[in-house]
Amino acid sequence: MLQREVYFVSEQIGTGQSGRFNRRAVKVVEAQQRVLAAADGLRCGSELVPLRECGGRRLAQTLHASSDWPPFARSGLDGYAVRAADVAQASPEQPATLRVVDSVAAGGIALANVEAGTAARIMTGAAVPAGADAVVMLEQTAEAILADGSAAVLIKHAGRPGQNIAPQGEEFRLGSVLAPAGTLVRPGHVALLGTFGYADVPVQRRPRVAVYATGSELLPVAAPLAPGRIRDSNSWMVAAMIEQSGAEPILCGTLPDDPDAIAASLARVWDDADLIVTTGGVSVGDFDVMADILRSIKNGGWTSVERGQNRIDESKRKPPEDNIQLNGTHSANSNKQDDYQNTGTYADEHVVHQNTGTYADEHAVHQNTGTFPSIQRTSRVLFDRVAMRPGSPTSAAVLEGKLLFALSGNPGACFVGFELFVRPALLRIQGIREALPKVVNAQLLTAVDKPCPHDRYVRTRLLYQPDGRIGADPLAFSKSSMMASIAESDGLAVIPSGSCGAGKGEMVEVLLLP
Repeated sequence: MLQREVYFVSEQIGTGQSGRFNRRAVKVVEAQQRVLAAADGLRCGSELVPLRECGGRRLAQTLHASSDWPPFARSGLDGYAVRAADVAQASPEQPATLRVVDSVAAGGIALANVEAGTAARIMTGAAVPAGADAVVMLEQTAEAILADGSAAVLIKHAGRPGQNIAPQGEEFRLGSVLAPAGTLVRPGHVALLGTFGYADVPVQRRPRVAVYATGSELLPVAAPLAPGRIRDSNSWMVAAMIEQSGAEPILCGTLPDDPDAIAASLARVWDDADLIVTTGGVSVGDFDVMADILRSIKNGGWTSVERGQNRIDESKRKPPEDNIQLNGTHSANSNKQDDYQNTGTYADEHVVHQNTGTYADEHAVHQNTGTFPSIQRTSRVLFDRVAMRPGSPTSAAVLEGKLLFALSGNPGACFVGFELFVRPALLRIQGIREALPKVVNAQLLTAVDKPCPHDRYVRTRLLYQPDGRIGADPLAFSKSSMMASIAESDGLAVIPSGSCGAGKGEMVEVLLLP
């Protein structure tokens, strides 16, 4: 198997502070639409799983009824199958007397038809005999013996056609839709699928999400605390949210504030992950390495190749300020030509060459025996700042066809960033069109009057009033760095930007948490 190598082109990390602050904030709605548009092009494929394992999965295709259901007219209770016309006038004072011609158990078939003046004993779920059009419950009957010694039944209540009978096809007709593609399979769906013979169920393959926490201050959860160090709880919170979204987390541990270490770790997990989530390192501090990596993606300085397929000549990279797609450098000749020693296919934004000699272009020098895709075509930053609190540094990119989310290291901001962007992306990848959080209107029970230049997403408990109104009770300990209120949250109250926040009694939108 070929091994992937990831390259990161440094842009004077730690000295380019102006680049850190030069990040245009986009509105949350715009950022979400960019994420969903990128996710639309990603699918993880499908797989067949046994019926017992399909609960909680998303259907990969629309499933249909393989027969009518019920497949035959069946009795809804224990009693007697009769002709409604024979018992139309029956009453406790004047019961109708009918000869019993058969007894039908569930799973059995009647050997005699029900004709005028006769009845058949029948059990719940059994097929209704031909000729019968009603079932009288056992409690409204009494056993009797006719003069010739044959069994009879006294019907004490009038019956009507169709009484206590589930007709064939009452619930489903052959070919009816049981559940559309993208449906979250619940226990009721499992019952339906079993009913119609789906021993194996086509489901979406769970997206696999690589989870990293950046920061040299982080310790494993089981480690004792040390001066200046904290435990990595974000990874585990994000992993739980990923599972809640129907995906599979790959916990990759913590990374130091070193772009080369991040590049190496990405290379190791690349073929196993469909999506990448990092926490921390996205702000404007000296050691916020994810911000540097995102800036490099913007400038075409991040790529990966497969060892044995492609080589980038590290000595001939174009300076990053030239913003050439492959970070090549001009050769010494005056017409800025680069030399390619190429025995395969080189694909860039301009041409595809089968080349064994020299190709003049403004790119890099490659020793290439395979296919090398243009970087700008497959890697781009979707946004690196969002107009929201908490979590304004939240960022997202498409990195060679994979979605990368760089969430804040503060747990509150990390939580909000996941709900607004990562969960919708995971749902959309699994075929869910309505992937954004559901919204309700609620009355604010406590003022949130702190001014803010951006919309705020405040952790909130919802209280449902007897008159149908919903109250939104903002929780304490809801600062970006605080986690105490995350577990108690029912939703995120959206407090509009401005100089006055929102007062008690005002109506606000609340994004519902799953």
